[in-house]
Formats: sequence, structure tokens, C-alpha cells
Amino acid sequence: MERVMLITGAARGIGAATARLAAERGYALCLNYRQRRDAAEALAAEIVAAGGQAIAVQADVADEAQVTTLFAELDRRFGRLDVLVNNAGMLETQMRLEQMDGARLQRVFAANVFGSFYCAREAVKRMSTRHGGRGGAIVNLSSVAARLGAPDEYIDYAAAKGAIDSLTLGLAKEVAGEGIRVNAVRPGVIDTEIHACGGEPGRVARVSRSVPMGRGGLAEEVAEAILWLAGEQASYTSGALLDVAGGR
Repeated sequence: MERVMLITGAARGIGAATARLAAERGYALCLNYRQRRDAAEALAAEIVAAGGQAIAVQADVADEAQVTTLFAELDRRFGRLDVLVNNAGMLETQMRLEQMDGARLQRVFAANVFGSFYCAREAVKRMSTRHGGRGGAIVNLSSVAARLGAPDEYIDYAAAKGAIDSLTLGLAKEVAGEGIRVNAVRPGVIDTEIHACGGEPGRVARVSRSVPMGRGGLAEEVAEAILWLAGEQASYTSGALLDVAGGR
């Protein structure tokens, strides 16, 4: 059977680009989505039509019980897991800290941090040789915001991605002897729909002036980095934080 990859937040942007590239490289795919059922099912159908294997499974990764159900469905349909891509995440409208309320912080940290922890936990249970698994790889989606801070915009999102960096470093050490590699990709300003969620659809054009390469990145460029970290070409790479940010 093909190697199985679970991608959270796979209906759009970096998740969808990663799914297409992974399918080209022979992975069977479990495409998780929270709300965009039509987009996720269309992507799965596209992959199947091209001769690949893919299913779309709804779950809000911020909800621990739904993550448990997601992995149970993965077990039922594929019976194995080789790669987890912790891609699901979100940000909210640009604002300064003094404008942020607790409800916003709960939402941002639940989606970006708790969801990645829940999914990584379930992946370790299935991959770790300590639990009878065959090993595998976890690729977390962080952001260069973790080291830039995102002032006046999303310091809550930046802090959440800082937590993802710490998760990556700690878990990589924790499971290195159990056949699991854990790495993170830290995208810079990438041309996806996430900027509209922050209230500035044209943010890529504005911020690209501060990028040494002079442009925003593409979701496909991030997907290439994810697939490299997921594959055997990165067999001696664990605990890495790989910036895909145009030199920013």
C-alpha cells in the first residue's frame, strides 16, 4: 500500500498544494477540513480522477473529541499513518494587543496550538516503534511570525506559532529513538486566502516590499519543503525549523 499522509486544513492554500504534490509522489491521502466540505471533496475527487487515493474527513482539530474521531476514520479507511502534516491554523483581524479579548486568544491558541498537539499525540500513538508502529514523520506548519512577532497585526498568532516551534523541538527529541522525525516549515508571506481572514486581502503586495527576494511566496513552494521533510531525502533531519520566506 502507498504511504499514507494526513493533512489537516487541506481544503485550501498550503494544505491543498501539499495534497496535490503528495498525490503526484504516490501518497494516499486523508484530507482533513473543518468547514469547506465542497472544496475538500472536490480536491479528493481530483486526486482520485488522476489515479491517486484520497478521502476527505471533517473535523475541527481544536476539538479533542473530533481529533479522536478523525484518527479513528483514518484507521478504518487506511489502517496506517506514515506522515502527519499539521497544517490547520487560523488568524483573526489585525489589531494591537490591547484590543484583543480572551475569546479571541482562546480561538487562536485552540486552532493553532492545541490542534497540533492533539494530532501529533495521535500520530505518535500510531507511528512510534514504542507502540508497535513503523515510524514516520510529522511536519508542523509554523511561521516566520514566530521570530518576527507580527507587531500591530497578529502577535497572538505569532505567539501561537512560537509554541509550534517549541513543540517541534521538544517532540523531535522525545521520539527520535522511536522512528519518528519531527520538523517544522516556517512560511513567510505566502499568497493564500489567510490574509483576507486578517482583514487585508492585499497584504502580500504590501509586505513583499520588505522581503529580500522582493515578492510573496506561493503555496506550492511551501509544499515542496513539506514534502522534502516528509520524505526519505530528509532521513537524518529532525528538530529542524525550515524558513520558506524569501530571505525575510
